[in-house]
Amino acid sequence: MINKVLVANRGEIALRVIRTCRELGLKTVAVYSKADSDSLHVRFADEAVCIGPAPSRESYLRTDRIIAAAEVTSADAIHPGYGFLAENALFSAICEDHGITFIGPRSATITLMGDKSRAKKIMRAAGVPVIPGSEGVVSTLEEGLRSAARIGFPVMIKASAGGGGRGMRAVPDRSGFEQHFHSARAEARNAFGNEDVYLEKLVEKPRHVEIQVMGDGQGGTIHLGERECSIQRRHQKLLEESPSPVVSPELREAMGSAAVAGAEAVGYRGAGTVEFLVDAHGNFYFMEMNTRIQVEHPVTEEVAGVDIVAMQLAVAQGEALEHDGLSLRGHAIECRINAENPFKDFMPSPGCINVFNVPGGPGVRVDTHAYAGYSIPPDYDSMIAKLIVHAPTRAQAISRMQRALEEFVLEGIPTTIPFHQQLLCHPDFRRGDFDTHFVEHFVLTEG
Repeated sequence: MINKVLVANRGEIALRVIRTCRELGLKTVAVYSKADSDSLHVRFADEAVCIGPAPSRESYLRTDRIIAAAEVTSADAIHPGYGFLAENALFSAICEDHGITFIGPRSATITLMGDKSRAKKIMRAAGVPVIPGSEGVVSTLEEGLRSAARIGFPVMIKASAGGGGRGMRAVPDRSGFEQHFHSARAEARNAFGNEDVYLEKLVEKPRHVEIQVMGDGQGGTIHLGERECSIQRRHQKLLEESPSPVVSPELREAMGSAAVAGAEAVGYRGAGTVEFLVDAHGNFYFMEMNTRIQVEHPVTEEVAGVDIVAMQLAVAQGEALEHDGLSLRGHAIECRINAENPFKDFMPSPGCINVFNVPGGPGVRVDTHAYAGYSIPPDYDSMIAKLIVHAPTRAQAISRMQRALEEFVLEGIPTTIPFHQQLLCHPDFRRGDFDTHFVEHFVLTEG
């Protein structure tokens, strides 16, 4: 049984995990860099350990310091949150070697799903629709050109060990392939220490729709419906909602069954997300599996009426999942409130928050680690808060989000609140008529 959980992360997700642990009667340990000494996750944990200076490579990515913090505080479990070491198979294996419960998938599963080309092979064998592409890694320009000719342009070049849009290039025709091939490999090498890339057919006007799955590692796997994640910029999500406005009950059943089959193929344990592209005709294709909790998990929690972190803790302790009684209700939307200036190409805007008033009322939730007087450090992701609303219908959820955004008073630094306010008024968004390229053509107006 787990008694004390060290949260190997920072910011709102660290505080989110700490809250559930406290409700379950579990002790918690926060780790923090010197830049995060004033963060709320440090204040509300039972214990806190400084693990280094501000740069993440000297703190949140230091496996040795995190394990030492767990040992000195007698923590018997580690929750990695998202980002940093959450999908690091070596970190999971080190936890296992030290007798520390890693609240996530087994290290072997992370390894399998972390290699995108291998993951595609596994999913294809499990009967999951996969985007046509190269047979594994493409090592040379000549091999890439042959694969692209076989697949047919346009194609996508993707980093095999990557994510978040890094090492990814869209290539419309043969003339630009060489330049994009070399630049994708260079970016992948710099970002992930691995220059391997593979090719996929470019799905035009795609929707990014993902399925939340949960496995107990004992043969029990369920899905908790889908999330629409097409509102994104440079492959970074800005707004998510559940359910998707374009997913029918029949498509939801098909996608959910495929996601469960893929998770069962690797004996999945914990929370995971199977990401799909959906084309204009309702065809869906596997992209990748994220072997961790997602930033946007609250919209699923709201429509499914569950606590995903509590489910992670349960299966990490060997409990079996319940398969019956789950139903989805209403509609939820999440807006990511980032310290970015949307009028200056979303330029990061770290600094001190002078005024901070979060919205409230029925169906409104705010996940944040910030407060008035808190300084957003320049060293990490720029997210300040996640604003989540839940309502009986999508139209009501949009209206509730508009009201909540008006109440969200945050002064001292530019934020993405104006972007979300204008997005929610756009007729195409309100109709649900958008794809992953929507934000590229979205025009913001000042004043």
